[in-house]
Amino acid sequence: MRRKRVSRIGLAMASLVIFLALWQGVVWVGGYPAFIMPPPVAVAERLWGLLADGALWHHTWVTLREVLIGLGLGAVVAVLLGYGLAHFPLAERLLSPYVVASQSIPVVAVAPLLVIWFGTGMLSKVVVCALTVFFPILVNTVVGVRSVERGLHDLMRALEATRWQTVWLLEVPAALPVLLGGLKVGATLAVIGAVVGEFVASSEGLGYLLKQGQQLYDTPLIFVGIGALMVLAQTLYGIVALAERILLRWRVEGRKE
Repeated sequence: MRRKRVSRIGLAMASLVIFLALWQGVVWVGGYPAFIMPPPVAVAERLWGLLADGALWHHTWVTLREVLIGLGLGAVVAVLLGYGLAHFPLAERLLSPYVVASQSIPVVAVAPLLVIWFGTGMLSKVVVCALTVFFPILVNTVVGVRSVERGLHDLMRALEATRWQTVWLLEVPAALPVLLGGLKVGATLAVIGAVVGEFVASSEGLGYLLKQGQQLYDTPLIFVGIGALMVLAQTLYGIVALAERILLRWRVEGRKE
């Protein structure tokens, strides 16, 4: 197990070195100026400067706070509504056209309207994040709840289980794998939603940092902002994946037995 982990780390380091070498090679061969394609050293220097003065930490924390609140809000509303739609087909037939139609509108088109309604502060970015993650989590909740076999519901009724016992002992464990899959997708989409909101109107955050780099033709700053967003999204995805591994450990142990 340890050997596999070491080999994975070594492979990741080797791929990083190859990527940086190819990047530097493209800059050398193409002779691009720094504002078009900066070399890795220039990006590293810009990264170090932002870390040293604390600017990158501040902007990352602002975006992370928006993502976490928006993801939590969107997930709670999506799970509650998805559970209701899964049990009431009539409500699903009534609401589904509107939910699906809302997803045909790009979030970047809705973001300016949300800024007008909720202001330029954190609230508008949180709402954008929540709208971005809402649909995939909603769909996964409906699919997960409906994946429970009817025979298991009959068994719970035969055992005279209460409604809450059926929910917590049957429906939640059965729907959890699909729900966590939607949450992993939502964790990455929430980062996109936060950046879109910050693009429209903001004075802080990683989206603001990217916009500032664009306006100043500071391409190394843009590269640093993109890298920070990638790390942020990967970290959130990894946290959900770890929670999935812990919460669904009983399924793996059951298969081994």
